[in-house]
Amino acid sequence: MLTLASKLKREEGVRAGRTPAGSNDASHRVSIRDRLLIKEVAELEANLPNTCKVMFPDENKLCHFQLSISPDEGYYLGGKFQFEIEVPEAYNMVPPRVKCLTRIWHPNIAETGEICLSLLREHSIDGTGWAPTRTLKDVVWGLNSLFTDLLNFDDPLNIDAAEHHLRDKEDFRNKVQDFIKNYAR
Repeated sequence: MLTLASKLKREEGVRAGRTPAGSNDASHRVSIRDRLLIKEVAELEANLPNTCKVMFPDENKLCHFQLSISPDEGYYLGGKFQFEIEVPEAYNMVPPRVKCLTRIWHPNIAETGEICLSLLREHSIDGTGWAPTRTLKDVVWGLNSLFTDLLNFDDPLNIDAAEHHLRDKEDFRNKVQDFIKNYAR
C-alpha cells in the first residue's frame, strides 16, 4: 500500500551510489513531509478507531486521502460521514486541511464542510491547537471524537445547530436523523 516507501528506498540507494540505469536523482527525491507521512500513515493504519476507514485515491500521494467515520453511538449513530484530508507541503509545521464532504447537522461542522476542532487551528487561543508534535493519528481521533465526547454545543461553528439543541433536544435528534437519512448513508 505504501508505494511511497519504495520510492524512499530507491532514493537511499541513489545516495549510496547505486543509481539505476536511465534514472535521474531529481525524480527520486522525497520531501520531508512525505518521509513523515510514510511513518505516520503506517502508525495511523495500525491504530485506527474501529469506526473509521482511511482511503487513498492515489496510493502514491499520501498527502491526500479520505476518511470515513461511522459513529457507533450518540446522535450520529447510523450515519457515514466522509472527510477529505489534504496535508500541505509545510506539514508538520502547519496542520492538515480537513473538510467534511457529507452534509451534516452538527454544532462543530458547518453545512458547507468547515470544521471547528482546535487541533486543526494553526493558532489557538486555548493552547490546544496544532503543534509539530501532533500527527495524523491525532487528527483522525479528533475528528472521530466530534461525534462523541468532543461534541461541543458551547463553542459552535454552526450556531443554528447548537441553539436548536438547546431549545429542543428531541427535535435536534430528529433533524440529525433526517440529515443522516438524506445525506449520510
